[in-house]
Amino acid sequence: MPGVTHRMIETNGIRLHMAEQGEGPLVILCHGFPECWYSWRHQLGALAKAGYRAVAPDLRGYGRSDRPEDVEKYTILHDIGDIVGLVDALGAKQAVIAGHDIGAAIAWQAALLRPDRFSGVIAMSPPFRPRAFGDSAAPPTTLMPRNADALFYQLFLQTPEAEAGMGRDLRRTFRSQFYLQSADRPASAAGGFAAGMVPRKGNVLADPPSLPPWITEADINVYVEAYARSGFHGPLAWWRNVDRGWELMAAFNGAVVTVPALYLVGDRDFVAAAFAQDIKKQAAFVPKLRPTVMLRDCGHWTQQERAGEVSAAMIDFLRSV
Repeated sequence: MPGVTHRMIETNGIRLHMAEQGEGPLVILCHGFPECWYSWRHQLGALAKAGYRAVAPDLRGYGRSDRPEDVEKYTILHDIGDIVGLVDALGAKQAVIAGHDIGAAIAWQAALLRPDRFSGVIAMSPPFRPRAFGDSAAPPTTLMPRNADALFYQLFLQTPEAEAGMGRDLRRTFRSQFYLQSADRPASAAGGFAAGMVPRKGNVLADPPSLPPWITEADINVYVEAYARSGFHGPLAWWRNVDRGWELMAAFNGAVVTVPALYLVGDRDFVAAAFAQDIKKQAAFVPKLRPTVMLRDCGHWTQQERAGEVSAAMIDFLRSV
């Protein structure tokens, strides 16, 4: 990509690959699953043009970054440690952290734990979710819905079947994922992701007849190359650590995010349905949260589906922080 440079950074005992563009105040961009640095391709240039230094790493286990074998090396605290170390390695005292999907979870928790290093947070898709609401202080997987026909997507992604199925045909996997979780799918083609539920039987990776207009076969090639290199072991290890992460965050139960925050979500994102109550309640735990940006006719792939709107909202927020 024109203007984007790539390099490896040593942080937290591993090496992270990062893409970088621009000069100015630092903005760290954390991708989601199953993505890589490339999901921020539109924002890198837009932020650089607006006067910011935009850095998009491959998270641990993804793309060109190191891939520890032990599943236990993929907790939320490992990811936060990686990003804090990345800020250090870049010679910055502070950054605004942005994230999408699991990258949003990392961004929220990084801002919660290290407001001294992250002066603002931008989250896309998942809202801020405190460790427990009221009496629901139980490991997350025990609260996730399941029935005879389907189970919650986070439970599915912990299974060997998920790893085998997604790795079997990478091109089909990414064509399917980007189509079925976008706003471009027909309402009748929820692909098993209605309210975050995945069917126990049937093909949830059906190859679409064509791609949405916001992603090309050349873009798919980048994701296929990244996952041909990394595989799905590291990326899926995040989901296999959901309960472990909940245990590790016990000391911060009840803590609030004190830095300015911006939240964006698509009105056709399955997360908007799965976590509707959390979206309504998050302002109580994020006192400096700006009004939610609800992107019309947008699915899960926020910054890719609505690149221009997302970049503009990010820049407006950054100028106010």
